[in-house]
This record gives sequence, C-alpha cells and structure tokens, in this order.
Amino acid sequence: MTYTTQSLGNGFFRHGVATTTSNHRGIVATTDGEGRNVVLVWLFDHRGGYALLCIDAETGQSEEFPLPFPPGHDCPFASILSSRNRYYTHFNSHFVEFDAEKREFTFCRQTVPQMSMGMTEDDRGRIWSASYPDSGLVCYDPATEKFKDYGHVYDQNWRQYQRSVAADDTGWIYFAVGNTASQIIAFEPESGQAAPIMDESERETGTAHVYRNLNGKVYGLTVSGGDIWYELYEGRTTRVSQHEQQNEKPIITSHQGLFHRDFPDGSRLIECDLIDRRLVIDSPCGERRELGFDYTSEGAHLMGLAAAPDGTICGGTAFPMRFFSFNPKTDEWINRESHGQWNTVARQGDRFFVGGYTHGYLLEWDPSRPWIRTDKDNPDSNPRFLTECEPDINRPHALLAHPDGKNVILAGTPGYGYTGGGLLFWDRETETATLLKHTDILPDHSTFSIAPLSVDKLLCGTTTSPGTGGERIAEVAELYIIDMETRELDWHEVVHDDAEEYTDLCPGPDNLIYGIVNRCRFFVFDPGTRKIVHEEDFDDHLGKTNYQQGPRIFVPASGDTVYMLLVKGIAEINPSTYEIKLLAELPFLIGPGGDLLDGCIYFASGSHVYSYQLPDVLDRGA
Repeated sequence: MTYTTQSLGNGFFRHGVATTTSNHRGIVATTDGEGRNVVLVWLFDHRGGYALLCIDAETGQSEEFPLPFPPGHDCPFASILSSRNRYYTHFNSHFVEFDAEKREFTFCRQTVPQMSMGMTEDDRGRIWSASYPDSGLVCYDPATEKFKDYGHVYDQNWRQYQRSVAADDTGWIYFAVGNTASQIIAFEPESGQAAPIMDESERETGTAHVYRNLNGKVYGLTVSGGDIWYELYEGRTTRVSQHEQQNEKPIITSHQGLFHRDFPDGSRLIECDLIDRRLVIDSPCGERRELGFDYTSEGAHLMGLAAAPDGTICGGTAFPMRFFSFNPKTDEWINRESHGQWNTVARQGDRFFVGGYTHGYLLEWDPSRPWIRTDKDNPDSNPRFLTECEPDINRPHALLAHPDGKNVILAGTPGYGYTGGGLLFWDRETETATLLKHTDILPDHSTFSIAPLSVDKLLCGTTTSPGTGGERIAEVAELYIIDMETRELDWHEVVHDDAEEYTDLCPGPDNLIYGIVNRCRFFVFDPGTRKIVHEEDFDDHLGKTNYQQGPRIFVPASGDTVYMLLVKGIAEINPSTYEIKLLAELPFLIGPGGDLLDGCIYFASGSHVYSYQLPDVLDRGA
C-alpha cells in the first residue's frame, strides 16, 4: 500500500497508518428481527472497542453501530449472546446490551471499574458479569430492565482475572479467580455476600475454573490443568474425588476470542476475516459461499519501531498482530502477519531483532532474504525463531542489540501471575541462549532497561511491576551492573528511593549513562564511581516521556548528541550541561519510539507513523 507523506509543519511529517485494519473482540452468528442470518462483531482499533459491526450473511452488506460510551482505549475481554438474542459486553466501566433483532443498543449502564473477564446467563435469563481488576460483579435482568452493581466483592492486593462465571439452578453465582493465586468465589445474590471456597493451601499460581452442568450444579477446578474438583450448589461445596467436565449447559460466551459459528438455520460461519474483509459460510447442504464486507477503522495501535538494515522503518502493531515496513524514499508500505506481538525491536548490523509477547520470544530477521512466515520448527523461516523464555520473560520491555555485534539481550516481566522477570543472553556466534531467573539477579524485580558499559558489562534498571495479574513484592526499583561473561552481579543499589521503574537507559558522553526514572526524572550516572552526577525532575515543565512496553525514549545520534521523546514533543540533551531542551512540540501525544534514519527521528502516535526532521538537516520537502 502507498500513502503520500504529509508535512505538518514545524519539522513534523505524517506518513500514514501502519496497519489499516481492526481486530475482533468477539464474533457471533445469529439472526436479526427479520430472520436474516447476521454476524455480530465487536470492533477494536487503537481507540479501543469502538463499535458493533453487523454483517448480513446473505449479501455482505454491513452496518456499524458506535458504542454508546467512550471506549477509553479499553475493549471487550468477554461477551455473551443471550437466549433472548441480545449481545452483551462490559468494558471501560460500562455494561452494554445490543439487541440483534432491533439492530440497536438497548441498554447501557456505568459500573465500578473496569472490564468483564467472564460472563454468564442464569436460569432466569439474567446476565452476570465479573470484572477485572478487583472482582466487580453486576447483574442485568432483561425482562425487567433492572440492573444491580454489587461493587467489588473480593479483595486481593493484586489485579484479578475472572475468566469463568457460572450460576447453579438455585441462582447462586460462582466465579473463578487468577492469576497470582487461584480461587473460586461463591456469591448469594439476595444477601450480596461473597465468600472464597478454597483453603489457602489449595491456591496455586494460575487461575481456577468453573462451569455449569446440565444437572443444575456448578463444578469448580482449583487450578486450570489440575485435578482437584468441587461440586458447588446453593453455596455449599463438596470435594469430588473424580470428575470430568461434561454435560455443560450451552451458553454462548467466552473471552475476547469468542467465535460462535452456528446460525439457527444450520448454516455455519467458517471465516470472518477483518484483514481481507471476507466472510466464508457453509450452508446446511454443504455449499460454501464467500462474501466481501466493509467497515471503518482508524488502524491498530503501534507497539514499537526502529530503523532496519534495508533503510526502512519497521515494527509491529497489536490487535491485529502485524509487521509493517515503511520506506521513506518511496513512500511505500508493506504489511504482513507477524509472529505474536512485537514489543521490542532493534537493529544489529545486517539483522533486525524482535522481542515479543507472549512467551518472551526472540526473532532474527534478515531483510535481504525473502520473507518466510515464522515457524518455530522451520529454521529457514525469516524472521527466524531463536528461543523463548516463558515464564521468566513473558512481556518483553528491553532489547539490547549489543554494539559488539555478537550478543543480544532481552528482558521484561514474567508470565501471568508471576513476580520477577528474567534476563536472556543470546550469543549469535554459538547460537546459544542463557536465561537468568530473577532469583539469579534481584529477587522479585524485572529488568526494564539496559545499557552497554565498557569491559563487557551492562547497566540495567529494574521495575517493581509483576507479571500481568501478579503481586508487586519489591518496594523500590534498583540499578545494577552485571558481567556479561560470568553472568554475575558486580553491584546493585537503590539509587532513587521512590523509583518504581527505570524506564530507559542510554550511553552518554565520557562513558556516562543517561537514564529516566518513573518517566519524569532525568539522571546522569557514572558507572566508575557508581554515583549520580546530575539529576532533573522535568515533569512540571516538559511533561512525561513517551511510553510503550518497549519505549525507546532515547534516540542516539552522531558524536555525543542524544535526543529524547517526550509525550509532548522532541527534546535534545546538552552533553555539557545536561540541559533538556524541547526542540518542537506536537498537538498530539507521542507514543512508541523512536529511531533515527537519514536525519529524521521516527516515532508513532496511535496507529500512525510520524517523523521529525532535525533542524540541522536540509529541508526534504513534503
């Protein structure tokens, strides 16, 4: 695809949308009020869950219904198609009903924060939703239009996921909790009382599971993949020695990947492809039909970008997970399916490396060779799959393509429910991986930023944030120095007593290191003396730095010149005085960073790629 780069003035240019499609957050096949087969799709782009798409399964004609509340960059994580043919979801602290027969939103109500992780329908036709992060619970009765928000009913000191909810035939509600420590909550609607049913000794890292059986009872598994079951009925719990999930009551609900394929007339939805805008449907007699459809989208949000060896700007978008490449010389774009979510990207010589979510994987891409879809088991893939680090690294935040041309270092937060992230060393010469656990470095910390030092050492900054849904244990983030050969710490210290996260690190002049703590404080660190030689809190006059899971705040240039990406614009660091000077301000917020190519700094905001022409570079025109 091709766009025409637009000059925004003041040195800024807009190059276009990296991925021009949206992602679904739940798809169901059903009928409308005229008995026509329709497909309902929750649409999600960089703004969040912005609309419900209704596609006529006979003609492909589509109609889009904007959500009756602002998406707030949130989106559906659970939805349910009820027995009354109404489609529900709950996110950004709003519970909403879409009536498929009327083709309109017919109910919306604000709730306690934030989004449903699990939904169900009880035997009276009431819709129940259990929400992240603090186990909020709401109930809606479509027969009476009565809505009850019970508030947060179960307290923990970590963010909870409630991936399954079930009601027994007496009206008791049960929902499963994860991920730091599994639990099942029993809730009695009349009294509004909630109680955990598992002993503390039974709780494990992971999530529990509940389902409704046709016998009217609910059965609960203490942790997914485990073998300890409870029979749950009228609030009573009975441990059962043997149980297999079976005879489950049919309820059309699931997480954000819900894909209900069966139309009432026996037709079956085979594909609903938002990338190619294509439906594939099988009729009851086996005839297959393919239909085109359309919808509006502002594009997927960008995770990160960097200059690639072939002179392009490359990176990834999330939801959908896509690779993009922009050629500034030709104004041309390439967009392809990517392996997972490209959280962190970096160039080393003639290769481009990717640290991705989930499982903390590492890829190597050679732009000079043909693109071959990544397959773990195919060494000829390009990008090539190198290794993965689950659960020690699940969500990468730092990727250092070391200037030695040999080592690539990956770091980030651990798997769901865990605390403390690892550190991966990939040796390109021997093609071997060494993975350190958090207990080998700083227990309960995750490494968030990395900078190379002389004599084969690294300066790293940590975060106290746990893995998604995990428990924060460490009180203060630290700086540490690690030897690349021995993989042992030389030094570590609480340098800032209020540090939650060392957001980025970068080599500066005279073997010093520039750093950012908590997105709002700049410091200069001397690795020789292991002391701070300069510090400035810039939040009050410059605002915060840009941010993403792999933020790339610092943009090194030639000599001692280093630029910075702030939410509000582009800044330069004076190598003598360390003054941060704002070069240019933007009317919108800068998101993922950030790399230098041919005198321009490239960055992203929302779904778009932008650049800033440095003042000492001749005007390249629009």
